Amino acid sequence: MNRINILFEQKKRNILSVYFTAGYPHTDDTRKIVYELQNQGVDMVEIGIPFSDPMADGPVIQAASTRALKNGMSLKLLFRQLSDIRTGIHIPIILMGYLNPIMQYGFENFCRDCSGRGIDGMIIPDLPFQDYLQDYKPVADRYGLRIIMLITPETSEERIRFIDEHTDGFIYMVSSASTTGAQKSFAGEKELYFRRIENMHLRNPRLIGFGISNKETFDTACQNASGGIIGSKFIELLEEKNCTQDAVKELLYRIGRT
Repeated sequence: MNRINILFEQKKRNILSVYFTAGYPHTDDTRKIVYELQNQGVDMVEIGIPFSDPMADGPVIQAASTRALKNGMSLKLLFRQLSDIRTGIHIPIILMGYLNPIMQYGFENFCRDCSGRGIDGMIIPDLPFQDYLQDYKPVADRYGLRIIMLITPETSEERIRFIDEHTDGFIYMVSSASTTGAQKSFAGEKELYFRRIENMHLRNPRLIGFGISNKETFDTACQNASGGIIGSKFIELLEEKNCTQDAVKELLYRIGRT
């Protein structure tokens, strides 16, 4: 069974998934960061594939992508870095990236290399859903990979149920219609949105992302879904602390996981 499915079967709430950009702060940091996140109890890791024109990312992740590209990071290099990652890593790993570099690599080649390195799934924010159904899902299914779809407060109930019916793993609930970036709290319309989705009783579990940066926002995510995804705040801490271990410890302290 796919590690993503196993995680959500074994743990129903308080799941923490952490995103970071491959090749940031330094080209060879990818493996070190994955190991440190697992060692300190993070449940799942999302590795971002740097891209020059990320449409859903805020300034922090955009800057990290720019620096990673200047460091020489590429999809080919990332796969080399992950070649034997499963010798010590047991938590689910997801690659998150935009369609352009994945298409240039070749989607079947991408899936084959993901499978060969023990990657469990992918998030492609700009992949049209009909293209996913017709062209991408059959290939990913052959390699045992989950393609995770995003929903936002503007996504219609009909579309959410359609996504729920045709995906597996979990649904990525974007907390707002804005780009990624830390927020101090979720209130008002966001909480109404969280409750509305909760009351739909979807088949797939959900994680909430975009804006989670402290105990209040992480707790809110855990109360309204299976857990939360943190990206921008962790990338800020990687730069601020200049030490992976300290950055992870500080992140866990900020969300009350120590």
